[in-house]
Amino acid sequence: MSTHRTWKRVATTVAGRGIGAVAAAFALVVAVLLGGTVAGATSAEAKPDGWGSGRWACAGEAVDPGNVNTDHDPKGCGGRGSWYQEPAKDGIWTCSGSPVVTGYVITGHQRTGCDGAGAWLHNIARVGLLTCPGSPVPAGFRSTTYQAGGCNGLGAWVLARA
Repeated sequence: MSTHRTWKRVATTVAGRGIGAVAAAFALVVAVLLGGTVAGATSAEAKPDGWGSGRWACAGEAVDPGNVNTDHDPKGCGGRGSWYQEPAKDGIWTCSGSPVVTGYVITGHQRTGCDGAGAWLHNIARVGLLTCPGSPVPAGFRSTTYQAGGCNGLGAWVLARA
């Protein structure tokens, strides 16, 4: 078949079925040819659908803006590990190494949380919260009195208005 005829067939198919359907079919064929399977080709399928309001991402992928890592599966992504990313919210426990979203502070620590990786409690900054070592201090706030027993024994500072 000539190149002209091939392109004419492709153009007719795209026009008749829509570019999205053709692109999806093409991606499926390429995935099967390159990887032998489609399942788990690029995403972490470690947990079933409906897990939460976020998504699983393979280790090394950037955390989506406004999201935090809240769970870890060392077997996800073909053994490379995967992290569950979901939108930050007041009172959410996050895994060690997760970003702290602007306007939030770290207020608690669990050494064994997040499947042994350690976990940190994130809260929206407000006057009177005890913040853990390493917590950001958002604009308009300052750290004041130190309390040695705060943050599960790591020590903490009281958050006050600047």
